[in-house]
Amino acid sequence: MLAASQRQKLDESNDTLFYEHPRFVTHVDERFIEQLTELYQERLTPNSCILDMMSSWVSHLPSDMQFAQVEGHGMNAEELAKNPRLDHYFVQDLNDNQTLPFKDCTFDAVLNTVSVQYLQQPETVFAEIYRVLKPGGIAIVSFSNRMFYQKAISAWRDSSDAHHIALVKSYFASVKGFSQPEVIANQGPPINPILQMMGMASSDPFYALIAERMEVLVK
Repeated sequence: MLAASQRQKLDESNDTLFYEHPRFVTHVDERFIEQLTELYQERLTPNSCILDMMSSWVSHLPSDMQFAQVEGHGMNAEELAKNPRLDHYFVQDLNDNQTLPFKDCTFDAVLNTVSVQYLQQPETVFAEIYRVLKPGGIAIVSFSNRMFYQKAISAWRDSSDAHHIALVKSYFASVKGFSQPEVIANQGPPINPILQMMGMASSDPFYALIAERMEVLVK
């Protein structure tokens, strides 16, 4: 469990105000997006039901893969309305209310893309992810090293990528019934020293953790 100090943000103002205006940008580079779409292509099942949690105007789902239902959640209605992959969407601040408005065992997959660092009650949110997943369903949490620094929690903000992986692992482990998460880590090609001297950044590192909702045996 995170300590209270680890859940704090530099900007403690209401998150609704921060996300009030739409941001029609991608928060990671093209290489990250390509890897994420390839991962979805490999791990998601056509004609299944998907929850794209903490989404925006783009979901990075494979263009040639169709789903029975894609439900979108986010903080800005204007962004979500522009997302062509969403069949329906809703706005909810998960730092204020962690309860998802769905019945148990609704989705085959729950996705969270470059947003897990903003959750102040991640253990409760991951319990909700587990609840709304069908048995055998998967959760895919992907992230890089970018963030809105003032809105990331303290436990994430000043720690390493390795610690970020450990944090997300602990979120899954806090919920009885998730499988041991599979970790995918691609830190990208080595930085060209000449480009580094010129101030040109390398590509964004790609991290994803994948866990399955297991059946919990009642003794």
